[in-house]
Amino acid sequence: MPGSEWGTATEQRFNVNLSILFTELPLLERPAAAAAAGFTAVELWWPWVDSPTPERSQLDALKKAIEDAGVQLTGLNFYAGQLPGPDRGALSIPGVESERFRANIDVAADFARSVGCKALNALYGNRVEGVEAAEQDALALENLVLAARAADRIGAILLIETLNQPESPLYPLVSAPAGVAVVDRVNEATGLGNARFLMDLYHLSMNGEDLPSVIERYAAKTGHVQIADNPGRGAPGTGTLSLEDLLGRLRKAGYEGWVGLEYKPGDRPSAAAFDWLPAEARAAR
Repeated sequence: MPGSEWGTATEQRFNVNLSILFTELPLLERPAAAAAAGFTAVELWWPWVDSPTPERSQLDALKKAIEDAGVQLTGLNFYAGQLPGPDRGALSIPGVESERFRANIDVAADFARSVGCKALNALYGNRVEGVEAAEQDALALENLVLAARAADRIGAILLIETLNQPESPLYPLVSAPAGVAVVDRVNEATGLGNARFLMDLYHLSMNGEDLPSVIERYAAKTGHVQIADNPGRGAPGTGTLSLEDLLGRLRKAGYEGWVGLEYKPGDRPSAAAFDWLPAEARAAR
């Protein structure tokens, strides 16, 4: 997988997920580190795992760090509990977690608007023992409708993500069809049409899905793509996925959005984990 071919054959726009890369640095130093590595765009999971409603000073400090670094925040997760950790989301979990998700909706949307972010990712919650799946799914739809309306208010899309069953056995969306079905239900319920599929090629490969077929079937409904190699969730070239070919297929299928780098750097500083991608391909064109 020659690094010199990346970014030219695919013509994709890459950003860096600062919740899995550059985590050896404090949060407020990560945007500048990504910029120093040559990137002009970043994305984030919800950074305050214990608080869906952080102090205004914390929000302002992150906004300043992003702006001072000169990078664009292109994606932000709504509150999703402990990530990384045992949680996978909050919006479908009755009680406190669902309430925390709802409290976060406008906070996350308003922060996204303040930095020009146009994509908000809403993770389903794990299945809960003693609660019917149908009850959780009804709650999820209710909360996703609220999230879609908040995203629409700021001119953003709402992303629905599929994870993988081996690593997230209690997470209900572990196939591309399951994720897209939720996208369709949200769009039908709101009439807004701003819900989109988040196509994470690592998670889908862990589920054993036929990735070229997934791309062919669902590229038109995809609002964001994330990549990591498999096995290991490392950088492209560390595993066996033909990621360059897959991104080329996405491009040919009409996908022109961001590709988020959501992989682990391995036993090296994050800044050294981009040798597969030439410097000229890192800045958004």
